[in-house]
Amino acid sequence: MGKLNGNPLNVGLQNCTNGCENGGPCNDTDLVADSFKASELIIHRSSSSGEKPDPDNLVFGTVFTDHMLTIEWSKENGWEKPVIKPFQNFSLHPASAVFHYAVELFEGLKAYRGEDGEVRLFRPKLNMERMLRSSKRMCLPEFDKKELLQCILKLVEVDKEWVPYSTSASLYIRPTFIGTEKSLGVKKSSSALLYVILSPVGAYFAKGSFKPISLWAEPKYVRAWKGGTGDCKTGGNYGTSLFAQYEAMDVGCQQVLWLYGEDQKLTEVGTMNIFIYWKNENGEEELITPPLDGIILPGVVRQSILDLSRKWGEYKVSERYITMANLVKALKENRVKEMFGSGTACVVSPIGDILYKNENLPIPTMENGPKIATCILNTLSDIQYGRVESDWTVTVS
Repeated sequence: MGKLNGNPLNVGLQNCTNGCENGGPCNDTDLVADSFKASELIIHRSSSSGEKPDPDNLVFGTVFTDHMLTIEWSKENGWEKPVIKPFQNFSLHPASAVFHYAVELFEGLKAYRGEDGEVRLFRPKLNMERMLRSSKRMCLPEFDKKELLQCILKLVEVDKEWVPYSTSASLYIRPTFIGTEKSLGVKKSSSALLYVILSPVGAYFAKGSFKPISLWAEPKYVRAWKGGTGDCKTGGNYGTSLFAQYEAMDVGCQQVLWLYGEDQKLTEVGTMNIFIYWKNENGEEELITPPLDGIILPGVVRQSILDLSRKWGEYKVSERYITMANLVKALKENRVKEMFGSGTACVVSPIGDILYKNENLPIPTMENGPKIATCILNTLSDIQYGRVESDWTVTVS
């Protein structure tokens, strides 16, 4: 179904606080006694195929492929056999746990068609690790990460023609896990559904994939908090962010710069991790991002940027806190060179200005190239589209 391109890079999503001993990455040797098996996958192919969209006119997450993967679980019977079947609606009981108590989680990764015609996934093992950690946090059943990845690879293989023939578009993969118990009781769900849908996508932001965005820094809203689920990919983290997002748009900004604590630490930007490239207080060139302390989502692109930067060794790389006071001071002293967000959907998104306390703070990202953001984007794109061979990709058969 799929093969690793070389030896896998053994880099986990570091310092996760949920479900991993001593905060470390999940161990690939962990065994799950009760899990579905990719070898038992059942495939029911669609009798017809939908029209493929123009890759230059794709709107994120609005078009879906011909097939989907579904895997049911119940406390009584454990995991059922995985099934690939024609894309269709679900029929769920009105009392299902997902509707009332947000017992759900999801993932996001992509398949890319290279200039050589091969279809590749980018570091999907990290997504499977994060999804399993989120499952534990949401009290949903465990599964074998490797088996799920093999099922996903087969789904992409079945709908391979939906992967855009373009190096500016890709196929978005959305694994989702929901509690389906028919009860209004607040408890672990005794039944669940894991499913995966696929959607061809282009640029995430309407303004384009590499144009600077504006941020609204407002401390009255908080995305996540210590002891919560900020480091898990759960829908509740996103749904509750919409109110602040639309208020940001009302004041002319595109995204929210999420702050936390009395000292207003920078945490994330919109649904992205955040990076700053600057000259620090000691005069060193430094790329900095907030640490994984339970509030920050451990992004796959975030980890990849850190891994690449440390391998290059051209500047200091740090995971440490930075406050708005630190940032404002550095801007006044002309020490900030670039700021950008990172994520699967956008890859890298430059930041052009921040509205803070009714004052607009210009960020000189584009005036500085942006050298670092562009280098990161080009390097990751070369890997994702197969222009550079890497053990970070998995090829679809």
